Amino acid sequence: MRIHFKTTYEQDIRLFPDLWTACVYGALILLAFALPYLINEFYIGEVTNVLIWAIAGLGLMLLTGQTGQASLGHAAFLAIGCYTNTILIEQGLPFIVAFPLAGIITGVVGAIIAIPALRLHGIYLAIATIALSILADDIIVLLEPWTGGVSGKFPEMITVFGLEIERWTMPTRFYYLVLVVTIICTLFYRNLLRSPLGRAFAAVRDSEVSATAMGVHIARTKATAFGLSCMITGWAGALMGYYAGTFNNETFSIVISITLLMMIVIGGLGSIHGAFFGAVVVAFLPQGLSILKDGLIGGGVAIPGLETGVFGMILILFILFEPMGIYGRWLKIRIWFELFPFARKDMFRRQKSYLKTERLR
Repeated sequence: MRIHFKTTYEQDIRLFPDLWTACVYGALILLAFALPYLINEFYIGEVTNVLIWAIAGLGLMLLTGQTGQASLGHAAFLAIGCYTNTILIEQGLPFIVAFPLAGIITGVVGAIIAIPALRLHGIYLAIATIALSILADDIIVLLEPWTGGVSGKFPEMITVFGLEIERWTMPTRFYYLVLVVTIICTLFYRNLLRSPLGRAFAAVRDSEVSATAMGVHIARTKATAFGLSCMITGWAGALMGYYAGTFNNETFSIVISITLLMMIVIGGLGSIHGAFFGAVVVAFLPQGLSILKDGLIGGGVAIPGLETGVFGMILILFILFEPMGIYGRWLKIRIWFELFPFARKDMFRRQKSYLKTERLR
């Protein structure tokens, strides 16, 4: 068992708690870069899909898991990032400029939308973001000269410093591109949590009244969280467009928003690991169900709603028996082995608590 004895504030906010943890994550990154030499191109495509969903999960996790603001409209920001990136490239901008700019524009739009929306709380905020997701479908159709309407768009081949990258003919190159973006977004998220702004996000999540008493500007903090969340989500949307090869107004539907929210709940709210664990479930669940269905009842038989039903059942089971998600379960197992034989049966008993100051809302 490793004991972290911290004597300075710098030790408390360092990137990794100890050298062992840094080596573990370094080994994971090396494994990720070596993966194309270990598995075939089909599974490289599936892992790429996992990474794209993980980026989108990081975006929503920053808002919902870290700041406590529920959103069911992030599919709209996936669409904004996707269309903005494609339109900017069509206007002559190189990918290396258009891609970051697409995320920044998405973040600015999200921050502007957040000004009136974040005056709401709880279920009312979720309803407002659902309306935003539904409205995005109509806006895409109305802006047909730019978006292509129902016919959709086909993203051009990516060119980075003369190197061509395409999802179908060059899956390994596309995988490395997505992997680099994933690492950058993860490091950005992790460093944000170590900053005063990240701690302000957590304070707003835990108690807005207490955060106000400590000098945190609630409206500004929420708008900043929404903007940064939408920026990361916009980058994921741009990569989703390249991964799909074509997209229209139906690609980023409200189902995507609901799937994103369920994904981070299953993975583990409030943790970077939760976004990745949830992405693995979302990306590999359809493949697993397809293999299982073919083995039990044979191929060619379609079962409508099977994937949605199984995903919903998994969500209900996690809410009932493991609210902390997959990452929470992993933490409990790891701590149990670290403390063995001194681990107690009721160590992780859920405590019922209510902050009385929240009645002042």
